[in-house]
Amino acid sequence: MTTPTRILTNGKIWCGLKEGFAEAIAFDGDKVLATGSAEEIGALAGAETDVIDLTGKFAVPGLNDAHLHLYLYGQNLLQVDLRPVIGVRSIDAILARVKAAAEQLPPGAWIIGRGYDHDKLAELRHPHKAELDAAAPNNPVMLSRACGHAAVANTLALQAGGLGHNTPDPYGGHIGRDDDSQLSGLLLENARVPVMQAQPQPTVDDLVDAIERGGKELLKLGVTSVMEAAIGMGIGEGELDAYLKANETGRLPVRVAGTLMGDLERNILDYAYGKGLVTGAGDNMFRIGPVKIFTDGSIGGYSAWMSEPYYKQPDNYGVPCLNQEQTDELVMKAHKMGYQMAPHAIGDAAIGMVLSAYEKAYAAEPAEDRRHRIEHCGWHTPEQLEQMKAMKVIPAGQPSFLYFFGDGYFMCMGPDKPKKSYPFKTWYDSGLHPSGSTDCPVTDPNPLSSLYGMIARKSDTGQSMGEEERLSVAEALHCYTYESAYGVHDEEIKGRLIPGQLADVSVFDTDFFEVAPEALLDAKCEMTILGGEVVYSREGAA
Repeated sequence: MTTPTRILTNGKIWCGLKEGFAEAIAFDGDKVLATGSAEEIGALAGAETDVIDLTGKFAVPGLNDAHLHLYLYGQNLLQVDLRPVIGVRSIDAILARVKAAAEQLPPGAWIIGRGYDHDKLAELRHPHKAELDAAAPNNPVMLSRACGHAAVANTLALQAGGLGHNTPDPYGGHIGRDDDSQLSGLLLENARVPVMQAQPQPTVDDLVDAIERGGKELLKLGVTSVMEAAIGMGIGEGELDAYLKANETGRLPVRVAGTLMGDLERNILDYAYGKGLVTGAGDNMFRIGPVKIFTDGSIGGYSAWMSEPYYKQPDNYGVPCLNQEQTDELVMKAHKMGYQMAPHAIGDAAIGMVLSAYEKAYAAEPAEDRRHRIEHCGWHTPEQLEQMKAMKVIPAGQPSFLYFFGDGYFMCMGPDKPKKSYPFKTWYDSGLHPSGSTDCPVTDPNPLSSLYGMIARKSDTGQSMGEEERLSVAEALHCYTYESAYGVHDEEIKGRLIPGQLADVSVFDTDFFEVAPEALLDAKCEMTILGGEVVYSREGAA
């Protein structure tokens, strides 16, 4: 047998759902060579083999976040952090951070922040335009809710975007107003776009920096692969150019499957197709994944499109971002061009619209293994589940939403419906290949909160989110490794630690199989290996 280039030994290595555990693993360059007992693998070592003693630590295939926004995460690392997890739990806390940013910036410079959750603020509301004006009177301010589908802006930012007292709601958006019809600063969905476009736009090099910055942080968490969920959502074609440049120049820290925007306004499909960049094109570091369109918003933002109204809001069904005709047309175009689809659809009305479009696309042009997806897919009906099974549609849900947003779901949807949301066990038992992800920066990128969401089905306050939908530890890890790879046609090259697959490994200080689910939240990544090379090692780790 080939002499290994590197061996990991004396550990508890979970190789995959069917493969089980091994004590040691050998690499041949960037591929797995063999797994087995410490004695068996040790016998393969040669004089030049690098041997790493795991000292009993727990290892798994490199974790794969099946839906996040890598470059946005990299950008957010330089913006005002408003997440509840760091203690931002009141309007005053938000305003203090905005004021501190304004004191460091010249007049006219934009203040951009993200991560607040009004459901976790003491006041249970969004900040108001007037409050932001007082905190930063000389700077335009735009703060995005954690979900990314709602934002608040101050007067200068609204003026920069051309939004005024008489501006009507755009299709697929809503401009918030007070009881006296004055602008409140709240912007939902497409109403955010003019203010976002008024901000200074990043260059391709800025985006490469952000991709590298965000990717290095993911390696510290044991994440080796991701699906970038929306390339082209900001500056358009330049975002694809940035990913291509990052890969070409060796500045792509994690493996990326890139989702291309193919929406009405944000659409780079023809640009990518002209370069031959169809689903599957690329290499093991960057390849083209599916095509994204937005059909609705978020539950926490009250903009996911539902067939029944929100709890205690009898006139609010959410915000449809497309109609059926538009959805049909966009899906059909991408389908016929050979692309996999990955529309954003959270509410059952939006999910139904996407499934109808899929039925028409498959009828016009059958594609046995296209693996069309639905991103989020949080609130579907039993009838829609049967449609998904019939067409083998992949539900790409975010278990971290259950953990971070679970309490808010009960406020939005009432006492019963949240426990039926993101039904991972139902999906898993139905053979629908559900994957694990965070939608970072919507939630924290740490995969352990997502694993906890699948295994414990509890919110961050311990509230049950439906025990019947819990997965076992092995099933949850399977979703975060193999199924994430399957969702972008990569299951033959990664997702398990078997001979011939990529040597991507995440090592933790905690054996997930031997502790209560709550212990996962405190576990630490000790080492991350990408293609057989150690790309991260925590201080004190092996």
